[in-house]
Amino acid sequence: MNVLILGSGQLARMMALAGVPLGIEVRAVDVSNLKVVNPIDKQVLNIHLETAIEAADAISAEFEHIPEALLEQVNRSGKLMPSIEAIAAGADRVKEKALLDKLNIANCPYVIVDNVAQLDQAVETLGEKLIIKSSRDGYDGYGQWRLSSKDQLPEIKQALAELDLKKVPLVVEKMLNFEREVSLVGVRGKNGQLAFYPLVENLHHQGQLHTCVAPAPAITPALAAQATEIFSALANELNYIGVLAVEFFQMGDTLLVNEIAPRVHNSGHWSIQGADTCQFENHLRAICELPLGSTQVLAPSVMLNVIGCDLPSKEMLSVPRTHLHGYMKTPRAKRKMGHINITGNDYAELGEAMQKLQKWLPESYFPTLNSEAERLLQIK
Repeated sequence: MNVLILGSGQLARMMALAGVPLGIEVRAVDVSNLKVVNPIDKQVLNIHLETAIEAADAISAEFEHIPEALLEQVNRSGKLMPSIEAIAAGADRVKEKALLDKLNIANCPYVIVDNVAQLDQAVETLGEKLIIKSSRDGYDGYGQWRLSSKDQLPEIKQALAELDLKKVPLVVEKMLNFEREVSLVGVRGKNGQLAFYPLVENLHHQGQLHTCVAPAPAITPALAAQATEIFSALANELNYIGVLAVEFFQMGDTLLVNEIAPRVHNSGHWSIQGADTCQFENHLRAICELPLGSTQVLAPSVMLNVIGCDLPSKEMLSVPRTHLHGYMKTPRAKRKMGHINITGNDYAELGEAMQKLQKWLPESYFPTLNSEAERLLQIK
């Protein structure tokens, strides 16, 4: 079988690697120049985009922010999974909020702003602690502004003054005092079959995911059921095919949806070593109409993102049950260069391994490592 992925980054690369044992050839489209490439080594292939679309048995995307013309072109083939509507909901926070509200799914209180003068009313409606988000093209902390006091309004208005808010409105959310962020990665087949990985706990630093613990500690059956019900409602409404991630804020016994990601997701990378079938293989299985694989957890896991620096020394692999996944990129600030998966018999073993890894992982690039290791050591 032949699969074409829109986008040629690390997610396309990991899907290609997962497809090899299944006999699925994965090609990718560099959306910046519309060249068809090998997603593993990034070499340009001698094949035109139109030919690659025609040759593909299934087409999918590794991220939401696909040029509209390309997305429309691929959609006309009838092979795009998930649907163009699902990808659009993940790419546009206004559409995402409308979808959540239509399904009566709890999310952060918000208002839509298309003029900076409306920010004053947003403060009156939601309070003076706000997160202001661009409705499009914002991720990993980009396209976001935080308001901690109304005294900051003039400064933020000035920062936003040159933006075309009629074209790309802002979603202004009330800043909530949530306990933690958790996410659910699941998969839906073409026949409607659903499979779920467990809820995982995500730790962010400066708006970017640094650490993911799977399964998340202290998840009650009621919380797990709440998450799967929300996922199912979204997936069924969108007639979704493939892997979908839903990020939540936990507030006591309630989960509020933060955002959805219509693709394989950073918080599912642990599944490469920690689950019976990883998210990348399950995405391919879903879009290629193969039986979904088991999502059973093989071992408690932690995933550490390598951000903005060269990959650590491979001497780190001397720590048992530690696995390095590099993305073959040139370092720059906030760029995801790879990730490290660690498995253990319990959370304490994960914490011990993380402490041993500090020898090779500098605090300047792994600022949450020590505190997270200590926390895991204390979980019984």
